[in-house]
Amino acid sequence: MLACPNKFKEALKEKKQQIGLWQSLGSFYTAEICAGSGFDWLLIDAEHGPNDLLTVLHQLQAVAPYPVHPVVRPVIGSDHQIKRYLDIGAQTLLIPMVEDGRQAREIARAVQYPPKGIRGVGAAVARASRWNRVPGYLKKAGESICLLLQVESVEALKNLEDITSTPGVDGIFIGPSDLSASMGYLGDAGHPDVVSAVKKAIRVIAAKGKAPGLLSGDEKLAREYMEAGSLFTAVGTDVGILARGAEALAKKFA
Repeated sequence: MLACPNKFKEALKEKKQQIGLWQSLGSFYTAEICAGSGFDWLLIDAEHGPNDLLTVLHQLQAVAPYPVHPVVRPVIGSDHQIKRYLDIGAQTLLIPMVEDGRQAREIARAVQYPPKGIRGVGAAVARASRWNRVPGYLKKAGESICLLLQVESVEALKNLEDITSTPGVDGIFIGPSDLSASMGYLGDAGHPDVVSAVKKAIRVIAAKGKAPGLLSGDEKLAREYMEAGSLFTAVGTDVGILARGAEALAKKFA
């Protein structure tokens, strides 16, 4: 919300490491549990998680009292979806499957009000403006929006410099799972060729003055990528913690 500055965006500008956790369960209750766990950011996933606009809203409300920043990933980067997530109070968006600079520029326009962009003006009925209780929201909203684009294919890597050079883009998130599939290594995100491609992408992104980020549930790889320059790194998922933790507990008593 504009009432609070986007500290996540500020941290990326200052090149401070931000450690995150994926929220795939679609539950405001588990999101609140994770919000108090010490992570810098939580990714509320509407692309692969069973989320819709209302479940995302409920999670934004649940984590709001905690010192953690929610990042929302829509199912696709369409302007009508983007404006709805912004209106319910998401400050930071992670847009999946960005393939080229043209698409990146369209998305960058979608998060800004005219004349800079094409975001629909509905602040009077939106949580983002506290229903017009935030003075000057329309003119200042763009300052607090953090736009992250996800590159996760061979084609996207070919166009990485163009994507990264797009004005209004704050960071680029590399998707190792989809990238490994695109490279012919489905299910093997730790393949040396994939790791090499990710590290090269991190260097390109950083050289353009943008923040690189990614998700890796492999601790060794996550630390490698952080050392290579990843600034916003998700190191696990709520689903993974629950599934592996439940299995480990059951195994103790098997």
